[in-house]
Amino acid sequence: MQGFSHFISTEKKIEYLNSLLKVGFDTIDAGSFVSPRIIPQMRDTEEVLQSIDLKGSKSKLLTIIANTKGAEMAVKHNNVSYLGFPFSISETFQIRNTNSTIAQSFERVKYIHSLCKDNGKELVIYISMGFGNPYGDAWNTDVVDEWTEKMGELGINIISLSDTVGVATPDSIAYLFSHLQKKYPQIEFGAHLHTRKDNWRERVEAAYENGCTRFDGAINGFGGCPMADDDLVGNMPTEFLLQYMNEKNIDTGLDMQAFEKSMFMASSVFI
Repeated sequence: MQGFSHFISTEKKIEYLNSLLKVGFDTIDAGSFVSPRIIPQMRDTEEVLQSIDLKGSKSKLLTIIANTKGAEMAVKHNNVSYLGFPFSISETFQIRNTNSTIAQSFERVKYIHSLCKDNGKELVIYISMGFGNPYGDAWNTDVVDEWTEKMGELGINIISLSDTVGVATPDSIAYLFSHLQKKYPQIEFGAHLHTRKDNWRERVEAAYENGCTRFDGAINGFGGCPMADDDLVGNMPTEFLLQYMNEKNIDTGLDMQAFEKSMFMASSVFI
C-alpha cells in the first residue's frame, strides 16, 4: 500500500487485513511506523492495529519500522509479533530509504533488537539490495555473508533476503540460499522477491529448491518499494507463489476460499 499515491481509507485497510487474517498465512505485514510526511499512506497504522480482529486467526502481525522512534511505537502494540527493519547493504539506498548510513543503521538494529527482546517481540531483518543494486555501490556475495554474520552475532533469528529492484538471477538466489543456510543454520532465511510477470517462476524455484520455505508475497503483486527507482518491478504476487506450491503438491494449509475473497477485495482496494 505504501507506494500508492492516493490514500486508502482506514476502514478499507482494516476490512482488507481482516480478510487476509482469515486465510491462514503465517505472518501479515499490517502497517509501517514511518514518517507520515515521507510515507503518508501509513499515517493510520496505529488506528488500523487497534481495530483489526485477530480472533480465530493463527496469523501473526508484522510492522515495518525504519528508525528507533518507529520501533518504540510498534512495541507498544500487544498484537504485533514482529518488527521488520530494512537494512540495505547499498550505502546509497540505505541513506535514501532510512536517512542513515549503513553504520548508523547497524547501531539502530542493535537498539531495536534489544527493544524487541525487552518487549516480547522478534526483529526481522530485510537485507535490502541483497542480490545487487543499480546504484554503483560495491556488491558481491561476500558482502551479504559479512552482514549476515554480524546480524547472527547479535542474535537475529530471521533474515529475509530482499531483491528490492528485481536484479536477482536464479544463480545468485540459489547460491545465497544454499550457502547461507548451511553456514548459519540457526537463522531462518526468507525470500522477499520483486519480480515482473515473465520471470517469477525461475526465481521462486531457485529459492525453494535451495531450502527457502519463507516467502513474502502481495496479492496481484501490488506495491513495491516507494524509494526504489523502478516502478515496474512489483512485489511477488501471492497467487503465483500458491500456484507454484500447488504444482509441486506442497500443502500450504491455507483456506483457498478465503484467499479468493481477499483477491476479489484487492481489486477494490488497489484502484
